[in-house]
Amino acid sequence: MAGVLRYVRNSTYEVLKSDFILFARAKGLPEKVIIYKHALRNALLPLITILGLSLPGLIGGSVIFETIFGIPGVGQLMWQAVMARDYPVIMANLFLISLLTLLGNFLADIGYALADPRIRLESK
Repeated sequence: MAGVLRYVRNSTYEVLKSDFILFARAKGLPEKVIIYKHALRNALLPLITILGLSLPGLIGGSVIFETIFGIPGVGQLMWQAVMARDYPVIMANLFLISLLTLLGNFLADIGYALADPRIRLESK
C-alpha cells in the first residue's frame, strides 16, 4: 500500500506542475476545484494502471504467503502441484492467473474511460 501511495503522490505532484493547472489557477478557479476536478482525474490514470496489473500479482503473493504460514489455498495448491509435477493442476492455475490478468486489464480499461473523458469505450 505504501508503494501505491508513493506512486499516487508523485503522479499528483507531476500533474500539479503542469501547464493546464497553472492556467486554471490563472482563471481564478478555487483550489478545491483545481485539485479535485482537474488534477486528481489526471493523476488517477497511473493509479488505475497499477491497480489493474496488481490483480494477478495477488496469486503470486498468495503462493509465498500460504507456503510460509501453511495456510491451505490456491497458492499452496500451485506450489504443491509444481513440486509433484501435476501438470493438469498447474495448467488450471496458470489459466486462473491468465484470467485474472485479462480481468485486471479489462477493469483498468473501464477505469480509464471513467476517469478520463478523452478515452472512449467504443472504437471508430
